[in-house]
Amino acid sequence: MMRQQLDQLATRHGLAYVTTQARRGVWGGLAALAILQILGGWQLHASGQIGLMPIAVRLLPLVLFLLPIITRRPRGHVMLAFVSLLYILQGLMIAQLPGRLAWGTLETLAALVLFVSAAAYARWRRQQLTG
Repeated sequence: MMRQQLDQLATRHGLAYVTTQARRGVWGGLAALAILQILGGWQLHASGQIGLMPIAVRLLPLVLFLLPIITRRPRGHVMLAFVSLLYILQGLMIAQLPGRLAWGTLETLAALVLFVSAAAYARWRRQQLTG
């Protein structure tokens, strides 16, 4: 069903336009998720609950995908979509903690934007490259 909707969008607006919009979504979702990881980790660090290493560990998967995103590789975007599922799960778990519903919801939404945008970009970019 999602595939049909993506194809309809590409037909209606043109492949170049939807690919550009999906790429913007990837950058936006990635930036929002990275900021949330840094701020959330910094809050825990400031309260003395964790050191700085967990912040770096939470950011590492996002940083590792910068090169495929910059070079516009469809396969890298597919892998990023899969990794974003982990952040969706993390956000859902955080939302279950007392007083952290809003934070977990924000993380889940940012990761969901990243997932959909990365998957859509990979599909449309692959169509562009194959002609």
